[in-house]
Amino acid sequence: MKLFTIEEANSLLPSVRPIVKSIQRSHRRLISFQTTAKHAAEGAENGGGGMRQGPRYANLLIELSLGAGQLESLGVQLKDYSQGLIDFPSMRDGRVVLLCWKADEGDELEWWHDLESGFGGRQPL
Repeated sequence: MKLFTIEEANSLLPSVRPIVKSIQRSHRRLISFQTTAKHAAEGAENGGGGMRQGPRYANLLIELSLGAGQLESLGVQLKDYSQGLIDFPSMRDGRVVLLCWKADEGDELEWWHDLESGFGGRQPL
């Protein structure tokens, strides 16, 4: 696991922001296929099924997966697709914590939380 200083994480945000925005966009589009995909899955269980939009749906899944993979390769953890919530593992007071950022937040990290507490336990840096 890569550990980031606050400065390193902040310097990575300009590169990470477009990846997160792309993930959010793909996720929103995938949600619009949710009912159609459910019906196709139900039809497949009965020997039928299929989606006219199958190739587009598959491409969106690939886009989402590639974006998540890009973040992972940087050492950034994707926590929520729709909110664009990501964490940067870091050391604080001798223990691993997560520096937390959402796509609608500013150009610098402002929050951190313990590994166990998650988003609800965010505290100001």
